[in-house]
Amino acid sequence: MASGFFALLDDIAMLMDDVATQAKVAGKQTVGVLGDDLAVNASKASSFKPSRELPVIWAITKGSFLNKIIIIPIMLLLSFYFPKLITPILLLGGLYLSYEGAHGIWGFIFPHVDSKGNKKQISEKQKIKQAVITDFILSIEIVLIALSTVKDSNIYIQIAVVSLIAIIATIGVYGIVAFLVRLDDIGFYIAKNRSKDSFLYKFGMFLVSLLPILIKILSVVGVFAMLLVAGGIFMHNIKFFHEILHDIPTLMGELIIALLIGGILMILIDGVKTVVKLIVR
Repeated sequence: MASGFFALLDDIAMLMDDVATQAKVAGKQTVGVLGDDLAVNASKASSFKPSRELPVIWAITKGSFLNKIIIIPIMLLLSFYFPKLITPILLLGGLYLSYEGAHGIWGFIFPHVDSKGNKKQISEKQKIKQAVITDFILSIEIVLIALSTVKDSNIYIQIAVVSLIAIIATIGVYGIVAFLVRLDDIGFYIAKNRSKDSFLYKFGMFLVSLLPILIKILSVVGVFAMLLVAGGIFMHNIKFFHEILHDIPTLMGELIIALLIGGILMILIDGVKTVVKLIVR
Protein backbone atom coordinates (compact mmCIF):
# COMPACT_ATOMS: atom_id res chain seq x y z
CA MET A 1 0.00 0.00 0.00
CA ALA A 2 2.77 2.43 1.01
CA SER A 3 4.83 1.65 -2.09
CA GLY A 4 1.79 2.30 -4.30
CA PHE A 5 1.17 5.66 -2.59
CA PHE A 6 4.78 6.77 -3.07
CA ALA A 7 4.70 5.60 -6.70
CA LEU A 8 1.63 7.80 -7.22
CA LEU A 9 3.44 10.76 -5.65
CA ASP A 10 6.41 10.09 -7.94
CA ASP A 11 4.12 10.07 -11.01
CA ILE A 12 2.52 13.34 -9.90
CA ALA A 13 5.95 14.91 -9.35
CA MET A 14 7.08 13.84 -12.83
CA LEU A 15 3.87 15.21 -14.36
CA MET A 16 4.30 18.55 -12.57
CA ASP A 17 7.92 18.72 -13.72
CA ASP A 18 6.83 18.12 -17.33
CA VAL A 19 4.11 20.76 -16.98
CA ALA A 20 6.59 23.30 -15.56
CA THR A 21 9.09 22.63 -18.37
CA GLN A 22 6.47 22.85 -21.12
CA ALA A 23 4.84 25.93 -19.53
CA LYS A 24 8.21 27.73 -19.59
CA VAL A 25 8.50 27.07 -23.33
CA ALA A 26 4.88 28.09 -23.93
CA GLY A 27 5.41 31.27 -21.90
CA LYS A 28 8.34 32.30 -24.11
CA GLN A 29 6.26 31.68 -27.24
CA THR A 30 3.28 33.72 -26.02
CA VAL A 31 5.19 36.67 -24.57
CA GLY A 32 4.78 38.74 -27.76
CA VAL A 33 0.99 38.39 -27.79
CA LEU A 34 0.90 39.02 -24.03
CA GLY A 35 2.70 42.32 -24.63
CA ASP A 36 0.10 43.24 -27.24
CA ASP A 37 -2.67 42.10 -24.88
CA LEU A 38 -1.28 44.34 -22.15
CA ALA A 39 -1.05 47.39 -24.42
CA VAL A 40 -4.55 46.89 -25.83
CA ASN A 41 -6.25 46.33 -22.49
CA ALA A 42 -4.32 49.05 -20.69
CA SER A 43 -5.45 51.56 -23.32
CA LYS A 44 -9.08 50.39 -23.02
CA ALA A 45 -9.12 50.31 -19.20
CA SER A 46 -7.52 53.74 -18.76
CA SER A 47 -10.35 55.73 -20.35
CA PHE A 48 -12.67 55.66 -17.31
CA LYS A 49 -13.24 57.98 -14.37
CA PRO A 50 -10.68 57.35 -11.61
CA SER A 51 -13.36 56.05 -9.22
CA ARG A 52 -14.49 53.47 -11.83
CA GLU A 53 -11.10 52.25 -13.06
CA LEU A 54 -10.59 49.34 -10.64
CA PRO A 55 -14.24 48.12 -10.79
CA VAL A 56 -14.06 48.22 -14.59
CA ILE A 57 -10.73 46.36 -14.67
CA TRP A 58 -12.23 43.74 -12.34
CA ALA A 59 -15.25 43.39 -14.65
CA ILE A 60 -12.96 42.94 -17.68
CA THR A 61 -10.78 40.48 -15.73
CA LYS A 62 -13.82 38.33 -14.91
CA GLY A 63 -14.81 38.49 -18.57
CA SER A 64 -11.27 37.43 -19.52
CA PHE A 65 -11.40 34.40 -17.21
CA LEU A 66 -14.79 33.44 -18.66
CA ASN A 67 -13.36 33.83 -22.17
CA LYS A 68 -10.58 31.38 -21.39
CA ILE A 69 -12.94 28.91 -19.70
CA ILE A 70 -14.90 28.89 -22.97
CA ILE A 71 -11.91 28.95 -25.32
CA ILE A 72 -9.65 26.27 -23.81
CA PRO A 73 -11.99 23.24 -24.13
CA ILE A 74 -13.19 24.38 -27.57
CA MET A 75 -9.64 24.78 -28.90
CA LEU A 76 -8.57 21.44 -27.42
CA LEU A 77 -11.52 19.69 -29.08
CA LEU A 78 -10.89 21.43 -32.39
CA SER A 79 -7.18 20.57 -32.34
CA PHE A 80 -8.11 16.88 -31.95
CA TYR A 81 -11.16 16.53 -34.19
CA PHE A 82 -11.42 19.58 -36.48
CA PRO A 83 -7.94 21.17 -36.79
CA LYS A 84 -8.84 22.75 -40.15
CA LEU A 85 -11.37 25.01 -38.41
CA ILE A 86 -8.70 26.72 -36.29
CA THR A 87 -7.34 28.85 -39.13
CA PRO A 88 -10.76 30.28 -40.17
CA ILE A 89 -11.46 31.11 -36.50
CA LEU A 90 -8.13 32.94 -36.25
CA LEU A 91 -8.85 34.84 -39.48
CA LEU A 92 -12.27 35.95 -38.18
CA GLY A 93 -10.54 37.27 -35.07
CA GLY A 94 -8.01 39.04 -37.29
CA LEU A 95 -10.85 40.72 -39.19
CA TYR A 96 -12.35 42.01 -35.93
CA LEU A 97 -9.01 43.32 -34.64
CA SER A 98 -8.17 45.00 -37.96
CA TYR A 99 -11.59 46.67 -38.02
CA GLU A 100 -11.19 47.92 -34.43
CA GLY A 101 -7.64 49.07 -35.14
CA ALA A 102 -8.66 50.95 -38.30
CA HIS A 103 -11.49 52.57 -36.34
CA GLY A 104 -8.98 53.62 -33.69
CA ILE A 105 -6.71 55.23 -36.29
CA TRP A 106 -9.69 56.99 -37.86
CA GLY A 107 -10.77 58.20 -34.42
CA PHE A 108 -7.35 59.75 -33.80
CA ILE A 109 -7.47 61.62 -37.12
CA PHE A 110 -11.18 62.51 -37.09
CA PRO A 111 -12.53 62.41 -33.50
CA HIS A 112 -16.23 61.53 -33.22
CA VAL A 113 -18.10 64.64 -32.11
CA ASP A 114 -21.75 65.42 -31.42
CA SER A 115 -23.80 68.31 -32.81
CA LYS A 116 -22.26 70.67 -30.22
CA GLY A 117 -18.71 69.76 -31.16
CA ASN A 118 -18.07 67.70 -28.01
CA LYS A 119 -16.31 64.37 -28.32
CA LYS A 120 -18.86 61.56 -28.23
CA GLN A 121 -18.71 59.36 -25.12
CA ILE A 122 -19.26 55.61 -25.11
CA SER A 123 -21.03 54.15 -22.08
CA GLU A 124 -19.12 52.14 -19.50
CA LYS A 125 -20.99 48.94 -20.39
CA GLN A 126 -20.16 49.36 -24.06
CA LYS A 127 -16.47 49.92 -23.28
CA ILE A 128 -16.36 46.83 -21.05
CA LYS A 129 -18.12 44.80 -23.75
CA GLN A 130 -15.62 45.97 -26.40
CA ALA A 131 -12.69 45.19 -24.10
CA VAL A 132 -13.99 41.67 -23.33
CA ILE A 133 -14.57 40.94 -27.04
CA THR A 134 -11.05 42.12 -27.88
CA ASP A 135 -9.70 40.01 -25.02
CA PHE A 136 -11.59 37.01 -26.46
CA ILE A 137 -9.76 37.32 -29.78
CA LEU A 138 -6.35 37.80 -28.13
CA SER A 139 -7.08 34.91 -25.75
CA ILE A 140 -7.70 32.58 -28.70
CA GLU A 141 -4.30 33.57 -30.07
CA ILE A 142 -2.61 32.99 -26.68
CA VAL A 143 -4.30 29.61 -26.16
CA LEU A 144 -3.45 28.40 -29.68
CA ILE A 145 0.20 29.44 -29.38
CA ALA A 146 0.46 27.70 -26.01
CA LEU A 147 -1.29 24.64 -27.44
CA SER A 148 1.08 24.49 -30.41
CA THR A 149 4.06 24.11 -28.05
CA VAL A 150 2.57 20.99 -26.38
CA LYS A 151 0.81 19.38 -29.36
CA ASP A 152 3.04 16.27 -29.09
CA SER A 153 2.42 15.83 -25.35
CA ASN A 154 -0.37 13.82 -23.76
CA ILE A 155 -3.77 15.37 -23.14
CA TYR A 156 -3.18 15.91 -19.41
CA ILE A 157 -0.04 17.97 -20.00
CA GLN A 158 -1.80 19.93 -22.76
CA ILE A 159 -4.71 20.82 -20.48
CA ALA A 160 -2.41 21.70 -17.57
CA VAL A 161 0.02 23.83 -19.59
CA VAL A 162 -2.64 25.75 -21.54
CA SER A 163 -4.69 26.36 -18.38
CA LEU A 164 -1.60 27.54 -16.48
CA ILE A 165 -0.60 29.95 -19.27
CA ALA A 166 -4.19 31.27 -19.44
CA ILE A 167 -4.32 31.92 -15.68
CA ILE A 168 -0.88 33.57 -15.57
CA ALA A 169 -1.71 35.68 -18.64
CA THR A 170 -4.97 36.96 -17.17
CA ILE A 171 -3.61 37.72 -13.69
CA GLY A 172 -0.38 39.17 -15.07
CA VAL A 173 -1.93 41.39 -17.74
CA TYR A 174 -4.78 42.82 -15.65
CA GLY A 175 -2.62 43.07 -12.54
CA ILE A 176 -0.19 45.30 -14.46
CA VAL A 177 -3.11 47.25 -15.98
CA ALA A 178 -4.52 47.90 -12.49
CA PHE A 179 -1.10 49.08 -11.32
CA LEU A 180 -0.67 51.42 -14.30
CA VAL A 181 -4.06 53.14 -14.01
CA ARG A 182 -3.53 53.77 -10.29
CA LEU A 183 -0.03 55.15 -10.73
CA ASP A 184 -1.19 58.62 -9.75
CA ASP A 185 -2.59 57.34 -6.43
CA ILE A 186 0.74 55.62 -5.74
CA GLY A 187 2.52 58.89 -6.53
CA PHE A 188 0.26 60.91 -4.19
CA TYR A 189 0.81 58.34 -1.41
CA ILE A 190 4.61 58.55 -1.81
CA ALA A 191 4.56 62.37 -1.85
CA LYS A 192 2.10 62.69 1.05
CA ASN A 193 3.44 64.53 4.11
CA ARG A 194 6.87 64.92 2.49
CA SER A 195 8.91 68.07 2.18
CA LYS A 196 8.63 69.60 -1.28
CA ASP A 197 12.42 69.56 -1.54
CA SER A 198 12.71 65.85 -0.71
CA PHE A 199 13.45 63.17 -3.30
CA LEU A 200 10.35 61.13 -2.36
CA TYR A 201 8.02 64.11 -2.90
CA LYS A 202 9.55 64.87 -6.29
CA PHE A 203 9.43 61.19 -7.28
CA GLY A 204 5.80 60.88 -6.17
CA MET A 205 4.73 63.95 -8.13
CA PHE A 206 6.69 62.65 -11.14
CA LEU A 207 4.53 59.50 -11.07
CA VAL A 208 1.40 61.66 -10.88
CA SER A 209 2.47 63.72 -13.91
CA LEU A 210 3.57 60.57 -15.74
CA LEU A 211 0.12 58.92 -15.75
CA PRO A 212 -1.65 61.10 -18.38
CA ILE A 213 1.39 60.83 -20.67
CA LEU A 214 1.44 57.07 -20.17
CA ILE A 215 -2.28 56.80 -20.94
CA LYS A 216 -1.84 58.71 -24.21
CA ILE A 217 1.07 56.48 -25.19
CA LEU A 218 -0.89 53.32 -24.32
CA SER A 219 -3.91 54.48 -26.32
CA VAL A 220 -1.71 54.74 -29.43
CA VAL A 221 0.29 51.57 -28.72
CA GLY A 222 -2.91 49.63 -28.03
CA VAL A 223 -4.37 50.48 -31.45
CA PHE A 224 -1.17 49.54 -33.27
CA ALA A 225 -0.89 46.35 -31.19
CA MET A 226 -4.34 45.28 -32.41
CA LEU A 227 -3.33 45.96 -35.99
CA LEU A 228 -0.05 44.06 -35.64
CA VAL A 229 -1.75 41.02 -34.10
CA ALA A 230 -4.32 41.06 -36.92
CA GLY A 231 -1.61 41.53 -39.55
CA GLY A 232 0.39 38.67 -38.04
CA ILE A 233 -2.64 36.38 -38.27
CA PHE A 234 -3.16 37.27 -41.95
CA MET A 235 0.54 36.99 -42.88
CA HIS A 236 0.98 33.59 -41.17
CA ASN A 237 -2.21 32.02 -42.47
CA ILE A 238 -2.68 33.50 -45.97
CA LYS A 239 0.19 32.59 -48.28
CA PHE A 240 -0.68 35.32 -50.81
CA PHE A 241 -0.02 38.15 -48.33
CA HIS A 242 3.26 36.60 -47.21
CA GLU A 243 4.46 36.31 -50.82
CA ILE A 244 3.63 39.86 -51.94
CA LEU A 245 5.13 41.50 -48.83
CA HIS A 246 8.13 39.27 -48.17
CA ASP A 247 10.59 41.97 -49.34
CA ILE A 248 9.59 44.52 -46.67
CA PRO A 249 10.12 44.34 -42.87
CA THR A 250 7.69 41.95 -41.16
CA LEU A 251 6.11 44.49 -38.80
CA MET A 252 5.56 46.96 -41.64
CA GLY A 253 3.95 44.26 -43.78
CA GLU A 254 1.65 43.20 -40.95
CA LEU A 255 0.63 46.81 -40.32
CA ILE A 256 -0.06 47.50 -44.02
CA ILE A 257 -2.20 44.37 -44.46
CA ALA A 258 -4.19 45.02 -41.26
CA LEU A 259 -4.81 48.68 -42.18
CA LEU A 260 -5.94 47.79 -45.70
CA ILE A 261 -8.31 45.06 -44.53
CA GLY A 262 -9.52 47.12 -41.57
CA GLY A 263 -10.11 50.14 -43.80
CA ILE A 264 -12.13 48.09 -46.31
CA LEU A 265 -14.19 46.57 -43.49
CA MET A 266 -14.78 49.98 -41.94
CA ILE A 267 -16.04 51.40 -45.24
CA LEU A 268 -18.32 48.40 -45.83
CA ILE A 269 -19.70 47.99 -42.31
CA ASP A 270 -20.06 51.68 -41.48
CA GLY A 271 -21.49 52.31 -44.93
CA VAL A 272 -24.17 49.66 -44.38
CA LYS A 273 -24.94 51.12 -40.95
CA THR A 274 -25.38 54.59 -42.46
CA VAL A 275 -27.69 53.27 -45.21
CA VAL A 276 -29.78 51.35 -42.65
CA LYS A 277 -30.13 54.49 -40.49
CA LEU A 278 -31.28 56.51 -43.52
CA ILE A 279 -33.83 53.85 -44.46
CA VAL A 280 -35.15 53.61 -40.89
CA ARG A 281 -35.60 57.40 -40.74
